[in-house]
Amino acid sequence: MSNTKKAIDGGKWITISTVISTVFQFVQVTILARLLDPAVFGVVSVSTLIINFFYIFSNLGFSNSIIYKQENDQKALSTLYFLSLLMGFFIFLIVFFSSPLIIEYYHEPRLDKVIKLASLYFVIIYFGQIYLFLLQKELRFKSIALMEIAGAVVGAVTSISLAYSGFEELSLIYGQLAMHIVRTGLQIVFGLKFFFPSLYFNLGMIKEHIRFGMYNVGDGLLGFIQGNADTIVVGGVLGVKSLGFYTVAAQLAVFPITKLNPIILQVAYPLLAKMKDKDSELRKSYIKILDLISYLNLPLLAGLFITANSVIPLLYGTGWEPTIPLIKIFVFQSFFSSLAHPLYTIAFTKGKPNLLFYLNLVTLIIKIPLLYFFGKYWEVTGIAFAFLTATFIYLVLNFMIAHSLIGHFLKEFLINLSKPLLFCLMMVGGVFLYQQFVGSEGLLHTLVQIAIGGGIFAVLTLKFKLSLSEIKNFRKSI
Repeated sequence: MSNTKKAIDGGKWITISTVISTVFQFVQVTILARLLDPAVFGVVSVSTLIINFFYIFSNLGFSNSIIYKQENDQKALSTLYFLSLLMGFFIFLIVFFSSPLIIEYYHEPRLDKVIKLASLYFVIIYFGQIYLFLLQKELRFKSIALMEIAGAVVGAVTSISLAYSGFEELSLIYGQLAMHIVRTGLQIVFGLKFFFPSLYFNLGMIKEHIRFGMYNVGDGLLGFIQGNADTIVVGGVLGVKSLGFYTVAAQLAVFPITKLNPIILQVAYPLLAKMKDKDSELRKSYIKILDLISYLNLPLLAGLFITANSVIPLLYGTGWEPTIPLIKIFVFQSFFSSLAHPLYTIAFTKGKPNLLFYLNLVTLIIKIPLLYFFGKYWEVTGIAFAFLTATFIYLVLNFMIAHSLIGHFLKEFLINLSKPLLFCLMMVGGVFLYQQFVGSEGLLHTLVQIAIGGGIFAVLTLKFKLSLSEIKNFRKSI
């Protein structure tokens, strides 16, 4: 099977996995929002923040270097494997014993058990992670999809069951650990055919991986700070309850891009890595990725923007109204962020991860004063606006880097973008008219709004972008 066919088949499986995982995650959040106080989500988001921070250091970007180098040497892979295990255990100890400092900053005693339990994450995942990287390199997306589905199901069932049993914030942590245990076990099962570790350890064999990874760590560290500075400020200054509202609003608004973009980029990077010396092909692929991302994300985000007032009470019940204005800010931030994601595939394909480091450094320098001044005057809403402004600046710089790597693309991209933007404006207009003249509250009105918005966008897309005959021909070609 050709690489293109593998990528298309992989796209199918990742899509199936994403749809199923999204359904379970969506149901989980909807149920837990009715069972748990917003402060609980704030507490868990702190543990997630800590885990994500230390995750930056734990794998040194080996996933990207293994795919970029198309690494197959069993001795090099064994060295990478044992180095990852050692770092994972070391980070487990740091996280476990850091809970007093975290509690002092957030003034929340419940974080003690949460942080200590969540630290086990680093003991679990690194037994299987290198197998995941190898499966990605070999374009084995069916296997990846199956393990994602299994993990999502087990995690959701565990969290909901324990929440009903009164475990509060620990129900979410146990659910995450259960999910990672299942995924790790399946990664090993599916990946053993590509690698079986031997008792070999030689850092000299992986110098290039480490060099490649150091830029990943630097980029990841800066990216983490500039991507999570708002969350750190909200939780530390305004408390975990405000952080709970902020986190849920942000998660709902970024839900489309966190689920749809990985389908595209997870398949795209290994494929692009095989044609890293063909700039014209990379440029065409980059534009196509941006076009696809726009058509997938824009209607979902525009729909969330116009229906937030009716959707939030239905999903989460009463008490979550403060998330509505935040969501309407985050949908714009989410779209800008989605357009910035494909640069990572181009930068890693060209072997230029250092550019991502500099991009995040400049963005961080800009973002910190924005958070201070906006937050000082408008608190949580101001911080959300600061995040939006910084993300837009990040996107502009992002496009400048892409231009330097693959040449002119912006004009063609903007021409392509004009259609989905216009379609979304018409979609929002149609839903707004319904809200004004018919109604907006309640399940029936919400479903009608979704149907109207989706129908308008679908009809316009089929009329002016992609015909039914083209869709049929594409399915036949697959």
